[in-house]
Amino acid sequence: MYKGGPVILASQSPRRKQLLEQAGISFQVKVADTEETFPAGMPIPDIPVHIARQKADAIQALSDANEVIIAADTVVVLDSDIIGKPKDRADAIRILTALSGREHRVITGVIIRGKGKEQAFSKETVVHFKALTQEQIIYYVDHFKPFDKAGAYAIQEWIGAVGIDRIDGCFYNVMGLPVSKVVEELEAF
Repeated sequence: MYKGGPVILASQSPRRKQLLEQAGISFQVKVADTEETFPAGMPIPDIPVHIARQKADAIQALSDANEVIIAADTVVVLDSDIIGKPKDRADAIRILTALSGREHRVITGVIIRGKGKEQAFSKETVVHFKALTQEQIIYYVDHFKPFDKAGAYAIQEWIGAVGIDRIDGCFYNVMGLPVSKVVEELEAF
């Protein structure tokens, strides 16, 4: 159990908050605007760590020296393309149609920073979608409105129960935070 200094979560994500609460981590939320950009040509597995570091940098300016910052970013990768959050309903339908019947990768980068040190890591999970009908995709988009989710879905929602037949890796990573690895790193911090 982590017994170090105060923890700051650099995210308003309800999923990330829920996961830290489930792990018994006491924390406060602080957020700051960040550009969430990355250099052209950066290897895809490095991108979420790079963006998480941007978030940690922004929060560090608002934090005390004894606070430990947790910042994370998640990307969805189909083939060699990063799939972001959908722009609208049509884009969400397009994204889910592309994911249907295929596998994709979910990579979460995490920065834990405080007390003069930093730990950076990423976790990857492979998600296998069953072939979805247009009716299923439209039902999900219209009822769950996944417009704030990378890849246009949340595994813990209806689509995860009916559309995902297996994952290789950490389930919680697909939710946006590989919480067991975060706890492990915090305890060693």
